Order: sequence, then structure tokens, then C-alpha cells
Amino acid sequence: MIVGLTGGIGSGKSTVAVAFAALGIPYVDADDVAREVVMPGEPALDEILAHFGDGVRLEDGTLDRAALRARIFDAPDERRWLESVTHPRIRQRLEEQLAELCTRAPYVLLVSPLLFESGQDALVARTLVVDVSMQTQRERTLRRDRVSEAQVDAILAAQLSREERLARADDVIDNEADPALLASKVDLLDQRYRYLSSTA
Repeated sequence: MIVGLTGGIGSGKSTVAVAFAALGIPYVDADDVAREVVMPGEPALDEILAHFGDGVRLEDGTLDRAALRARIFDAPDERRWLESVTHPRIRQRLEEQLAELCTRAPYVLLVSPLLFESGQDALVARTLVVDVSMQTQRERTLRRDRVSEAQVDAILAAQLSREERLARADDVIDNEADPALLASKVDLLDQRYRYLSSTA
């Protein structure tokens, strides 16, 4: 069984994934795979550089993700073009990695900030949304990523609204409160998922 773990930027998806991993549940992070497919030597990077130019390449030859992010979030057409290049490659690698992990655990997690937006929810049996308020999202993202408020607003605008994300969730974990409570919430969900996996 594959559980899709998602949430808005700054919600704490990675923290929740690590808590599941502590219980022996492996996961694939779509963000990690997204970085892999644009590494030097990958066809996607060549296409991106040909399209956007050297302004999105760092001196070491890797992709300047901050420069690219600034280019696409103000230009929906450019963002769609980029997604057309990267999303099929990301999906293929996700499927390969998930299939391998599924042979070693009762269930696995697909951690993806764009689970619903990218159609990756079609790969999972259940969806788990990590939920926090938009104010918390903004505060955590500004503190963690050191980006401008305008960029945070653009990122939030590109993701599903909190309401729509929650409406599409099978399960929700509130990550707004005391972090010490998070482990117990994850433990309860782990027990549920192990049961569901054993009866599937």
C-alpha cells in the first residue's frame, strides 16, 4: 500500500515523514526526485538550460533553483512548460522507487508537496495531509528558505488552497500544536495503515 503524504509549503511534511521512518516505514520524497532529474548529465537539465539560458545555471554547472523559481512563478506559461519537461520524468522515477520499497515494508509513503496538483495522487491508495494555518506556512517558509514575501505568496498561490487540500484528504494530521504530540499522532496512523495494508 502507498500512502500519499502532502501539505502546503512549511507544513512540516518532512518532519512527519521522518517520524514514520522512525517506525520502520520508508518513503520517497518527490522533492528529492525532482532535484535528481535536473542534475548535470540529465536530459531535463539540458532542455531547461536551452529554454531559459545560462541565467539559471550556477558556476558548478548545476541548476540555480532560486533563479529558476523567480522566473517561473511570475510566468504561468513558463511554469507549465517546465512541468511538462520535469513531471513525466519525476513520475517515472517515483514509480520505480516506490515499487522497490513496496517489497520491503507493509506500506510506504510518497511525500509530495504537489501530490494532487501533479496527479501523483493516482499512485496512492490513501492521502494524508499535514495541516497548518496559512500564517504558520508563511512564517515557517520565510524563516527557513529566506525568500521574499512575494515569492512565498507566489508559491502559496501555485498550490491548492488549504480548504481544497483538506477536502481531498483521507487522513489529516494537525502539525500546528506541540511538536511533542506529533509522534503519538503518527503512531496512531501507523497502526491504522498497517491494519489496512494487512487487510487489502
